[in-house]
Amino acid sequence: MVLAQLGGSISKALQRMSNATIIDEKVLNECLNEITRALLQADVQFRMVADMQKNIKKVVNLDDLAAGHNKRRIIQQAVFNELCKMLDPGKPSFTPKKGKPSVIMFVGLQGSGKTTTCTKYAYYHQKKGWKPALVCADTFRAGAFDQLKQNATKAKIPFYGSYTESDPVKIAEEGVERFKKENCDLIIVDTSGRHKQEVALFEEMRQVSEATKPDLIIFVMDSSIGQAAFDQAQAFKQSVSVGAVIVTKMDGHAKGGGALSCCCYKKSCYIHWNWEHMDEFEVFDVKPFVSRLLGMGDWSGFMDKIHEVVPTDQQPELLQKLTEGSFTLRIMYEQFQNILKMGPIGQVFSMIPGFSSELMPKGREQESQAKIKRYMYMMDSMTNEELDSSNLKLMNDSRIMRIARGSGRPIVEVMEMLEEYKRLAKVWSKMKGLKIPKKGEMSALSRNINAQHMSKVLPPQIMKQLGGMGGLQNLMKQMGNMGNPKDMMNGLL
Repeated sequence: MVLAQLGGSISKALQRMSNATIIDEKVLNECLNEITRALLQADVQFRMVADMQKNIKKVVNLDDLAAGHNKRRIIQQAVFNELCKMLDPGKPSFTPKKGKPSVIMFVGLQGSGKTTTCTKYAYYHQKKGWKPALVCADTFRAGAFDQLKQNATKAKIPFYGSYTESDPVKIAEEGVERFKKENCDLIIVDTSGRHKQEVALFEEMRQVSEATKPDLIIFVMDSSIGQAAFDQAQAFKQSVSVGAVIVTKMDGHAKGGGALSCCCYKKSCYIHWNWEHMDEFEVFDVKPFVSRLLGMGDWSGFMDKIHEVVPTDQQPELLQKLTEGSFTLRIMYEQFQNILKMGPIGQVFSMIPGFSSELMPKGREQESQAKIKRYMYMMDSMTNEELDSSNLKLMNDSRIMRIARGSGRPIVEVMEMLEEYKRLAKVWSKMKGLKIPKKGEMSALSRNINAQHMSKVLPPQIMKQLGGMGGLQNLMKQMGNMGNPKDMMNGLL
């Protein structure tokens, strides 16, 4: 995944610094040099990296720190704050108003994934209650309208374009007027791909902008573009008023730092991440992003995903089963459904403190998702009695053979699925006795009890990265302030 290597390198530098017996200038300089090297290797602009290093040294003056100060924590916090400052676009994101037509115009380089991104942007807002529509004003590339038509049909979003009209300005104008009459409140105009050397196409882009009068112009940028991103972004910004950036192909092996630093350098835009599938579209938020980059997790994002996939009316019942330690194959099936709805497993796990990209490599992520789907096929072949029972003695040889035939899977895989159920049931049973806070409140006693339960469930390497029992208790406090802490287990199990 893009930027995963960068996050791993920075985390290792901070870990080495934390493991040092004495924190002095030499240790601090080695840590900062390693972080600087990692950022430059990821194509982050040199000037931004140099400023960040200088600012950290100003904040962390080891000679002035009084005895008893936690130097490790101060350095880690300074690195976190400076990364946030460096990557902060400095502007709140544009939010279209429901019921009022907003025109969004997409511009970008050829091959950056602009047409696909238009549909993803529309689909993202459609799920949140907007009524989007797509207009194809790309008459330069053969097949552009066919591609947008296919994507829009798949996402069930209305679209407009023409096979005969060659004037993109006329198409854009007609499409916007049509969808305004149909009361669409998010009208997205896709334009031809271009680069800074193509003067004619830049003039066309200005004409489309003048005709449609967009509320927001989004520049779509390939994450693999490197340091060339800055020049191209400057050329676009000089022609039209670019107000936002979408970085595409984030699930590839590109470094991504060039695109990211170019977006933030002018402090004039906000960023969306764009992943592979239709529903993998994420708004950039600097603090959660840096937190995930450093392996510190993003609880707010994780809770949002949980609430998106677990219906509100099902949450109390699920929490009750969790506290009782009751775990059936049906519950496992429902939680597998929730995990698949949340998006890429690696992306979701990066929101959990202590999980790093190394624990879920790219190949393993796809393999895990495929395995979950196979397990669900097997459970589809089970009876209600089998799904609702927590007694595996019920699963005799004839039942296992029937499930294998019904799902088209070997008997050994059915046995493997039942072993996985046993493992998860054991984890679930350890959660019995968790204290449920009311209205986000949790007493110190409840936090300690919950931390003791969680320490039995979490792997040793995760406990170590969290900082042992003390770090886990702080995490429970953070979760208690945000809402129900057991939402984590709802999503994971």
